[in-house]
Amino acid sequence: MDKVLPQRQGATRSTIFRSLLASVLLTIVVVTSLGLSIEHTSFARTKVPINAAHIVQQCRALHILPGPPKNFHQRSESDRFVSGTPPTLIRNATIWTGRVSGHEVLIGDVLVDKGIIQDVGKIKESVLKAYKDLAIVDAGGAWVTPGIVDIHSHLGVDSAPELKGASDTNSLKGLVLPWLRSLDGLNTHDDAYRLSISGGVTTANVLPGSADAIGGQAFTIKLRPTKERSSSAMVIEPPYTLNGTFVDPSLPPRWRQMKHACGENPSRVYSGTRMDTIWAFRQGYDKAREVKATQDTYCAKALRGEWNGLGDFPENLQWEALVDVLRGRVKIHNHCYEAVDLDGIVRLTNEFKFSIAAFHHAHETYLVPDLLKKAYGTTPAVALFATNARYKREAYRGSEYAPRILAENGLKVILKSDHPVLNSRHLLYEAQQAHYYGLPANLAIASVTSTPATVLGYDHRIGFLKPGYDADVVVWDSHPLALGAAPKQVFIDGIAQLEDPHVSKKPEQFQHAPKTPDFSKEIKETLKYDGLPPLEAKKANTDVVIFKNVDSVFLKKGSVIEEAFSVAEGGSSGVVIVERGKIVCMGTSPCSNFPDDRNVHTIDLEGGSISPSLISYGSHLGLHHIDGESTTNDGKVYNPLKGDPPSVLGVGPVIRAVDGLQFATRDALLGYRSGATVGVTAPSSSGFLAGLSTAFNTGSPHKLASSAVLQDDVALHISIDSSSPSVSTHIAALRNLLKGGEEGALGELFKQVFEGTLPLVINVQSADIMATLINLKKEIEELSGTDLQFVFEGANEAHLLAKEIGEAGVGVILNPSRPFPGTWKSRRILPGPPLTQQNAVAALIAHNVTVGIGIEEQWSSRNIRFDIAWAALEANGALSKSDAIALASVNLERLLGFRRSVTDLVATKGGSLFDFEGKVVSVISPERGVVDLI
Repeated sequence: MDKVLPQRQGATRSTIFRSLLASVLLTIVVVTSLGLSIEHTSFARTKVPINAAHIVQQCRALHILPGPPKNFHQRSESDRFVSGTPPTLIRNATIWTGRVSGHEVLIGDVLVDKGIIQDVGKIKESVLKAYKDLAIVDAGGAWVTPGIVDIHSHLGVDSAPELKGASDTNSLKGLVLPWLRSLDGLNTHDDAYRLSISGGVTTANVLPGSADAIGGQAFTIKLRPTKERSSSAMVIEPPYTLNGTFVDPSLPPRWRQMKHACGENPSRVYSGTRMDTIWAFRQGYDKAREVKATQDTYCAKALRGEWNGLGDFPENLQWEALVDVLRGRVKIHNHCYEAVDLDGIVRLTNEFKFSIAAFHHAHETYLVPDLLKKAYGTTPAVALFATNARYKREAYRGSEYAPRILAENGLKVILKSDHPVLNSRHLLYEAQQAHYYGLPANLAIASVTSTPATVLGYDHRIGFLKPGYDADVVVWDSHPLALGAAPKQVFIDGIAQLEDPHVSKKPEQFQHAPKTPDFSKEIKETLKYDGLPPLEAKKANTDVVIFKNVDSVFLKKGSVIEEAFSVAEGGSSGVVIVERGKIVCMGTSPCSNFPDDRNVHTIDLEGGSISPSLISYGSHLGLHHIDGESTTNDGKVYNPLKGDPPSVLGVGPVIRAVDGLQFATRDALLGYRSGATVGVTAPSSSGFLAGLSTAFNTGSPHKLASSAVLQDDVALHISIDSSSPSVSTHIAALRNLLKGGEEGALGELFKQVFEGTLPLVINVQSADIMATLINLKKEIEELSGTDLQFVFEGANEAHLLAKEIGEAGVGVILNPSRPFPGTWKSRRILPGPPLTQQNAVAALIAHNVTVGIGIEEQWSSRNIRFDIAWAALEANGALSKSDAIALASVNLERLLGFRRSVTDLVATKGGSLFDFEGKVVSVISPERGVVDLI
């Protein structure tokens, strides 16, 4: 702890005198309490220090564990209450309280006042009459939960937009730095605060990064803006001594948070090994143990009254936080992936006798749950991503089934964002996915509310809806575990955070928790194969496959998607008969006469659907196995604006992605199993020119397999979003290329762009650069006399020019589909509900722009089906289901220059491609003449 001051800052001489007099009197009391008489402890023989009472209090306090004062829930006003905030009644709500292990749901009201929840459930009218000017919010039966708590965030220290001086996540001053504090780098102007609040996030634990073994102390903040506008004003329950204020000795200390990291990150940053990192941990803890032992020896003498020569309490500002870890007063958040590293940290905890609050990322914890139970003290919780995995070696065995497996082994499961790795605005989506793959509903909601609050040590005030708790409350537009659930209103400390929120109307079924599919077979195989189960699909062993109990069928008709069959209200479910990969019969009665004496395979879709497969675009899918491991990847192409190409490439060389394709990558196979049967990938580039993209089958075993490559060359790709060299240099280079200023293969390709026969996909985020490109397109079209096929990819700011883009005939591939202001050139986003009425998809389509959606990282291929559904839900009726499917199918085919349409169909069981109830069970391939069983 920081050194405790004996009086408040700014004290007058009279208060100092009174304080000294009180210390003398307390010293007499202390001496007497130690069993000594004044005579036997004369100041002449035993030099009792004037601050003896303080020393005794300090020594006794060393053994007090953190927690709230005993009378905390008797408080009449929150320490965070803002004067003038009106009392509020949220009426007619369906309330998930967090109590009874997350099983309690009440129908009633929530009363908040003075920053505190005053009552929950059926509130007596006599209670309400006591309030004047009561603001009433009619929830209309909507779900209400505690505010979302993000246990792993870098909000404010890794700020948006990313600029020099806006990142204070990692220090590179050494492996062990427990004295650093994330609060000292907390930027109050991060654009992400408002966005995260609009996703229901009210509290975030802001951690230092993972470059160091011990990166420093974390601080937990409330996200709302404060009147003080300071970083300190955002902190929930800061250590009493943070600002050097007087500490009431009757109060227990408050919890502190600290970041640890093991494995690849610190090893990479410091060019060391796991052995170096663990040794650095041991050295640091050994130093802390020495300081603690010195303090304990000192206090033992003080408490025995052995004052002579005792001196001052042996404080050490650098190591006091790590000493507090050994005293059980700090929550350790440990970035740790693999079993080898988890084992090392578990051994460390037992050697130095301290507890881990949670292992974060922790991709292999589900494989070693019993190992975690061997950690010293309380069994660590596990803070996970839902599906984000395989981006480096440590994450390669990550599993979507980990939350369920861990919960079944009795471990606390938390879902986190690692913001801005994942936009914490969508932290609830992580819980939704975990539920889809088997985490029970009560634990899924708790994983982002009550469980992180408990692990942080703040479950006495946040994470639950109980009288006496902070008034952090979210009113949702649908069930919290339904896809696309968004706040209708968010309260932090009783203060409404959304001004004039825009609410999308959700279907009735979205008001209930989705029924999760059965993944028991997949879970069994995941454990059997140590996290790497076989992912290849198996072909049906019959020519005829019958799908029964089909609720809907969507098919391509030219360049649009149409609903070919749908079960009418109260009608009979349908039958779809496929022979050699082609639908030969569909409907109810027309298929009943199909001969049943043939050798057939029957699949019961249980109310599921059949629809066109999806296209994965925008990541390195098919060129990378593991993004963070260069030896598994195709690599980056040269940048022609930073030097001449190697002579061996010839004049005007063009790189073709088809030449570097790698098949049977785990992300490609998972995409295939999730309905994304085609990948379109451009060469990896960090400069101006990438090259020609290719289209391939994500489920194929190798390039020579039947229909493995659908189209060798699809579109030509460039990027104009860098300032090195300048944007204007990029534009000048593009103008020169379009006017025929290059020879060789590249010149031939740009001739095709000039003639309007080859799409040019331009990675660009800024509306200003897009405007320049629209003018350039017009300039070149006046020369060519044809319409150029320009496509803006990325396009965070495209909505600002929706009308002009539509008039210019430019297509747009939004990537990501849910925008984030990560850079200066992409900061002017259209966030969608509840912050804006429209999302970017709807805004562009309203101006006749052909829109597709992409993904940034290859692991996201499996979630494209949810991305298109989410886009439609946010569009508030502007997009039909057919329109949604088109976003990742026919629209991309048109924008990217497919010469023939993808014919694959996807069958889902128990629900559709659009919800958390449908499970992909087969892929129907007319081109290959087979039905693949998933």
